[in-house]
Amino acid sequence: HDLNPMELVWGNVKAVELANLCPDTIDQAHAAAQAGLERVGTSYQLCFNFLDHTGLSL
Repeated sequence: HDLNPMELVWGNVKAVELANLCPDTIDQAHAAAQAGLERVGTSYQLCFNFLDHTGLSL
């Protein structure tokens, strides 16, 4: 288990929004990453799943 839930967040964003992305500009890469972070941040279930996966108690 990874004890850092942010590693799971980045892994999820890389697997969804950034997968196979070949941006022409840094702004396009930034926009895709931002969209992924917004998607994750608006899903309480996804956030709690990332925390639960660490095995740490809250």
